Amino acid sequence: MTDDILLSPDAVPYGGAVLNPFVVVDDAARFVDFVAHVFGAAETVEARTSMPDGTLIHAQLRLGTVDLMVADRMDGWPARPGLLQVWVTDAAAVLDRARARGATTVTDPTPFYGETTLARMLDPWQTLWWLYQPAPGQADPAPSWEGGSDTVFTTLTKALTSLA
Repeated sequence: MTDDILLSPDAVPYGGAVLNPFVVVDDAARFVDFVAHVFGAAETVEARTSMPDGTLIHAQLRLGTVDLMVADRMDGWPARPGLLQVWVTDAAAVLDRARARGATTVTDPTPFYGETTLARMLDPWQTLWWLYQPAPGQADPAPSWEGGSDTVFTTLTKALTSLA
């Protein structure tokens, strides 16, 4: 593997990340408001680009060092919500904020591997958010094949198959 393909992190303009997700949804402006409210994220206002009819061809929010880019679905375009992972300080609080804005809980906060708590939510645009919360000192859970819970896997399967 060589280092000449990806831009080095310190060379990315505006302090951004090398890889940033882009979602295409209906009512992108409302999606931007949802993300800003639930995660306390700031929209990069100068990046907002509207079409003459008011639909958004580009908007972005900064979450940490990553830009989440958003556009309205245009006629003939399929919606492309995302599967996104976000590190948070309090997964339960984020779920509460998201439910107040129409999201549904997929996975309640659950011990996960690597001293992490995992929760998941599905927003009104069918974006599935993985909420990771550090849990120092928390033991890794026993895998389901060793008699542990399989909540992490069954809730994901249920959510994704419901979208098919």
